[in-house]
Amino acid sequence: MKQAVWSNLSPAERTTLLARPGGRSDEALKARVGAIVADVRAGGWDALCRVAESIDGAPPFLVPVAAPAAEARRQLSDEQLAAIELAVANIRAFHSKSRPADLTVETMPGLAVRKLWRPIDRVGLYVPGGATPLFSTLLMLALPARAAGVRELLVVTPPRTDGSLDPLVALAADYCGIEAVWTVGGAQAVAALAFGAGPIPRCDKICGPGNAWVAEAKTQVSALPGGPGIDMPAGPSELMVIADDEADPAVVAADLLSQAEHDPQAQVLLAATSADLLAAVQREVARQVADLPRRSIAERSLEAARLILCNSLAEATDVANAYAAEHLSLNVADPAALLPLIRNAGSIFAGRRAAETFGDYCAGSSHVLPTDGAARAWSGVSVLTFMKAMTVQEVTEEATRAIAPAAAALARLEGLEAHARAADARLAKVVA
Repeated sequence: MKQAVWSNLSPAERTTLLARPGGRSDEALKARVGAIVADVRAGGWDALCRVAESIDGAPPFLVPVAAPAAEARRQLSDEQLAAIELAVANIRAFHSKSRPADLTVETMPGLAVRKLWRPIDRVGLYVPGGATPLFSTLLMLALPARAAGVRELLVVTPPRTDGSLDPLVALAADYCGIEAVWTVGGAQAVAALAFGAGPIPRCDKICGPGNAWVAEAKTQVSALPGGPGIDMPAGPSELMVIADDEADPAVVAADLLSQAEHDPQAQVLLAATSADLLAAVQREVARQVADLPRRSIAERSLEAARLILCNSLAEATDVANAYAAEHLSLNVADPAALLPLIRNAGSIFAGRRAAETFGDYCAGSSHVLPTDGAARAWSGVSVLTFMKAMTVQEVTEEATRAIAPAAAALARLEGLEAHARAADARLAKVVA
């Protein structure tokens, strides 16, 4: 865990300190992802099956969720099922109240400009799999999409080692009203959603987090002509904690490790005003990581961790804005005083009781958030992710008389005579 005093660093040194792990932008990875995307785009279903078998060990299957979801219900305790249902209820409650309202503004007498919101027709949802299938991610994607009114949801997730669908992912799908899930992952799944492959139709938008391969594939397909929209750059997880002198080192360490255990490419940072606290947190991290089941992953992630000593909490918010973390924890006595200073963050956990883990599972907001500094310009998944707005103009005769001459004059200033004549034609109709 690298340590630094923020005020002693030059601008270049600050940039270096806050750099993301290098593996996220590996040129060889980009090239390999590009090859997979091109292969699936050109070869369709046959290419998808070939790539999936070589990487996932099995071809894609559309798995009905009823049977594995029932299996999951039999295996889980009442307490575990209640926890999932609490998460479902909170996520649904938050997003159902977040749907935007249509808007009408009369910009001048007789001229009404409206904004109408509509759901996207078909969205592909990527659910990370592997050793720890993140079934909660499906809730965080599908429930906001349902609240938005998306007509068709296609879900993909990597298969288990035996080629099957994880029962917990099936259970999450069942809670979201999704009848079947495709067992295919990685860049090849993203390419299939982007351009279609056999029975997998192309999607208008692709949403969901993943490893560096998935994040890179989303970026590449969205940049291609005819490619889909994406929710955001959502790659390996990251957390920054701002802590005051009274923060509990054990709690801070637990928060840092909660993200470090996600992925070797995950990154965690701590900005604090006390050198003693930084040292205590470092000791706690060493103590707590020792018995973690995912210790090796967490320890590799911690190689890119940062401990930053700041002169004040205000300076710590400067660091936070420069880093633009996916998750930002304010482990301070008065988080309300810092919130106005924060401009760049995917999601903020305000106060000592607001664990980032709560946001990951059951607070209600989505845990699918922008990474790699994208929080400077992107938002996390919400109902708005699954909707688009159309504007509508409605013009009376009165407004036509007022606006047509101005529109024609502006068009001629730009040298667009046909535009001007279209405005003149409307004016001629109302003055005739």
